[in-house]
Amino acid sequence: MFVVSRLVKRSANRVAAVILNRGGRRATHSKITSELPDIEIPRLPLNEYVLEFASEWEDRTAAECGLTGRKYTYKELRTKVKNFAGALRKKLKLEKGDVIAVLLPNIPEYPVVILGANRAGIICTTVNPIYTPAEISKQLLDSSTKVIVTLNELWALASASKGLINKDIPIVTINSQAGQTTPAGAINFSELTDNSVDFPEDGTICSDEVAVLPYSSGTTGLPKGVQLTHFNIVSNLCQLEHPLIGCNWRTTADHQDTTQAVLPLFHIYGLTILCMYQLRLGCKIITLPKFTPDLYIGTLKKHKPELLYLAPPIAIFLANHPTVKEEDFSNVRTIINGAAPLGILDEEKLLKKANKNIPFLQGYGLTETSPAVITTRLSHLSNKSIIGSLGKPVPNTEVKIIGIDDMTATHLGPNQMGELVVKGPQVMKGYHNRPEENIFIDGWMRTGDMMYYNEDGFLFITDRLKELIKVKGFQVPPAELEEIIRDFPDIVDAAVVGVPHENYGEAPRAYVVPRQGTKINPEKLIEFVKSKVAPYKQLRGGVSIIDNIPKNASGKILRRELKQLYEKANK
Repeated sequence: MFVVSRLVKRSANRVAAVILNRGGRRATHSKITSELPDIEIPRLPLNEYVLEFASEWEDRTAAECGLTGRKYTYKELRTKVKNFAGALRKKLKLEKGDVIAVLLPNIPEYPVVILGANRAGIICTTVNPIYTPAEISKQLLDSSTKVIVTLNELWALASASKGLINKDIPIVTINSQAGQTTPAGAINFSELTDNSVDFPEDGTICSDEVAVLPYSSGTTGLPKGVQLTHFNIVSNLCQLEHPLIGCNWRTTADHQDTTQAVLPLFHIYGLTILCMYQLRLGCKIITLPKFTPDLYIGTLKKHKPELLYLAPPIAIFLANHPTVKEEDFSNVRTIINGAAPLGILDEEKLLKKANKNIPFLQGYGLTETSPAVITTRLSHLSNKSIIGSLGKPVPNTEVKIIGIDDMTATHLGPNQMGELVVKGPQVMKGYHNRPEENIFIDGWMRTGDMMYYNEDGFLFITDRLKELIKVKGFQVPPAELEEIIRDFPDIVDAAVVGVPHENYGEAPRAYVVPRQGTKINPEKLIEFVKSKVAPYKQLRGGVSIIDNIPKNASGKILRRELKQLYEKANK
């Protein structure tokens, strides 16, 4: 109770740009709206909004590399952002609306690149640095990238990628360690950020212009550029700053929150919440360029973050890794899970390890929504009907649960599973170069996620529409079975996919990772699951023991790889 009351009191002082209107909004028979009042959203470019109050804490650390210790103060960040913006326009001859590719892991220079480009009216397309040249080249071509910003260590990857499309794209490289030499033909990033450029800024950046262009597979199909405007992301930051939603404390003379940024900044969850939101409030970001147990645990012990922003794989790791101790959570004030749903059993394991009553919050969003749509709040935690829920919509946001393939967008009643559709200022402008990719129904954006809500209006996710397993006409959400399986002794991770079955059409098949040094009896696991689910949800597709579950950078299970594994084994 002390944590909650203290948090709300301090949070109330940090929403200077958010003006609350009168009156709340509640669920109706036609849609679900936020219980919180609408907020006024300023029409500011993203870079201006994020750094609006940075002068108040200019000597504080803005970002620090957890691996090398390289860091920048807020004063240095502001200077580098300004210099980089001028260099892009004057030295590299880019025009407003041009695109640069940000091919970087999580490093302290990431916000310099994003905010500097935004200040210059340049669009950033964020690229996963573990992609192959073939994958990167497709994004470079589709986005019409004019410049690539990357690490010295990734210069060969960037060069090979641009070579596949036969385009002369300048490559800017960042030295991540002392003594590194800029590759021949590359441009040294420091030369663009450490020198002032006399470039008159025209000040005409419109908030409806595209700021970032991340790529997402959307509800179906191949990756495509998601056009997120300055207004989209600023809207989401305002929504997250609401005193009853935000968990970070605004920096003061005697306090600065610290957050580990291990979730990838090229992913919208990382970019908006672990980078832009933290900088807006003056927090210190500890960037982790990759996840390794030693690096993550080392920064946890050294920097003692107040907020843990997690995805399910990291939450499960913390709950199960033997070197993570109770004292490592001594400074943690709140845990927030996102990117993919975390089951209540996994949550309980983590809190048991911490041996501390830490508020555990969940959120839901998509690349197409900047990302946040639904969150749990500290004030919700006393309500028992929230257990397992994602929460309720953020301010200025409306959602519906509609029937599959219902083109009338008719809202279903409580406890009826359907597809979530969304309206709000954080919803994307559209897909880049994909006018045929219309995922809107009468202004409502289809998410492809299956959910339901209870009588109290709390929303629960079941699974992705395209990942549901069809068993004799029944729909089985893999996530439900995965949570049950992870509760079986000595299983640290699990994934479930549908495989062909001659009698049922499809049947659930489990892929499980045992705890090191232990063995799993598949038959006992099948019986364990059988005792907890309806007959059509049983693991009639069998069980496979594997070393690890394939996942993308944000922690979502790559089920197609498991299906390919099954197909290969059953040729």
